[in-house]
Amino acid sequence: MEKKSNLNFVIILLISLIGTGVIGYKILLELNFIDALYMTVITISTVGYAEVGEMDTEAKLFSIILIFISLGTVGYLFSSIVSSFLEGDLRKAWRRRKMEQYITKLNNHYIICGAGETGYNAIKQFKRSNEPFVVIDKDKNKINELIENDIFGICGDATAEDTLKKAKIKNAKGLISSLSTDAENVYTVLTARQMNKDLYIVSRAINKHADEKLKKAGANNTISPNEIGGTRMAALMLRPTVISFLDIMTRAGDVILDLEDVVISENSSLIDKALQEAKIPEKTGLIVLAIKKKDSEKLSFNPSSDEILKEGDTMIVLGREEQVNDLREIANDRGKRHLSI
Repeated sequence: MEKKSNLNFVIILLISLIGTGVIGYKILLELNFIDALYMTVITISTVGYAEVGEMDTEAKLFSIILIFISLGTVGYLFSSIVSSFLEGDLRKAWRRRKMEQYITKLNNHYIICGAGETGYNAIKQFKRSNEPFVVIDKDKNKINELIENDIFGICGDATAEDTLKKAKIKNAKGLISSLSTDAENVYTVLTARQMNKDLYIVSRAINKHADEKLKKAGANNTISPNEIGGTRMAALMLRPTVISFLDIMTRAGDVILDLEDVVISENSSLIDKALQEAKIPEKTGLIVLAIKKKDSEKLSFNPSSDEILKEGDTMIVLGREEQVNDLREIANDRGKRHLSI
């Protein structure tokens, strides 16, 4: 806005300068309007054409002053126009090109298909977790807005193989399909699964039986925003105290607590120690909610203090991000799986 105001001011100044020149030459050289305008233009532009009137001392001094003022005005106007161009389309093109180069280097990243309301909330979570991800959407304005916020975006159809190739789907770790219709989500999941057999896929399910079709198409999990919203509303009505407690736990003022899983990896000091001996709450301030043993799919909730920790075990903990990072250092866990609630 400030640059636009400055540009408008310079344009007004240039018009005023031309008007002053015309009036000045009409009076000093007794010229008609066209001749006075001609003299003004050749003076301001410094092209050096022949004068149309007899230049006396006063006219020469007037021309000198006009030239000096016009040089600064025209120079600033030109630089403002060039600057606006460079900071507009050219800057956007440069940022887009740079972003495309970064996307080609992505590995173990996530793909979010659809930047609507559901996708937008997923984008916020991924951005907060500092995980690498790229967004696909048909809406050019949404993609441009994401790029302006330093988020990788591809304008295209998520159901098309070429678009998914641009998002480096073969190198991706996971994909979220949050498109506006079940048909688009099914087709995206089916295409993505064919292109990457190991991809972890979560899809939005809109209609009642869409989850069955999505899982048959290759989705690992489905989420129904309508179902979750209805369940949440009912819980707020039937168990308001419990829900309020959870809200306080996970949204305590400006502090957001994360539900994370931390894997005990090789050479960790936690290996073969009892949970009580590990003193995780004392060292990190985290709450250990559950433990999943390496070769088991079952979670052990509220584990005993005598629980022996082994390499490959996964701990589900609740706490702030920096506390989780402290535990990752102790557990020698270099991976990051964000499960904020």
